[in-house]
Amino acid sequence: MTKAELAKTIDHTVLGPETSRAAVEKVCEEAIEHGFVAVCIPPGHVAWAKDLLRNTGVLLCTVVGFPHGQHKPEVKAFEAQQAVADGAVEVDMVVDVAALEEGDRARVLADLRAVREAVPRPIVLKVILECCLLSDDQKVLGAQLAQEAGADFVKTSTGFSTGGATVADIALLRRTVGTGMGVKASGGIRDYATALAMVQAGANRIGASKSVQIVAGAPG
Repeated sequence: MTKAELAKTIDHTVLGPETSRAAVEKVCEEAIEHGFVAVCIPPGHVAWAKDLLRNTGVLLCTVVGFPHGQHKPEVKAFEAQQAVADGAVEVDMVVDVAALEEGDRARVLADLRAVREAVPRPIVLKVILECCLLSDDQKVLGAQLAQEAGADFVKTSTGFSTGGATVADIALLRRTVGTGMGVKASGGIRDYATALAMVQAGANRIGASKSVQIVAGAPG
């Protein structure tokens, strides 16, 4: 996979609590320079950051219910709607992890559907499952419910819990959702070899803060 091909799978990300305007400007500049598909930034920065990316081809993504997923569905829905009004075209929401662990299908679906209805297509909705906290059966259930709710992607991790993306999780999610839904690998991906392994396992998006370092290791 060439550098340009890999770049087109990467959501260049800065989401820490200390994220400043300067940090957001930096990731936007790097995304434009390296041809990353999107930047993923905190919702509070979306409204002004959209002008940095105007007419560049780089998509603007933000997060909802981040990082724990404990917000009420109507709060997540409002947050997503506001983010889109501010200029986001992609939304990565954190699932209600506790409801998923408890196998409460109705609660998980209500959570997912609230956000999907608030930001219908063509807005891209990615559902973060936080796989490091889930059993394989719970990951499968989460992916199935995300698909049922009309999400566009399932995503492995926030990057703020006990673990990140694994090849095994990507393969499991891809088997679960088939070819009609996206799979995003996020958390702990810091080099080309790891990113390539995720793509080969079935990921078609990579979420990373070390994106420049990752593409630097890729062939021309």
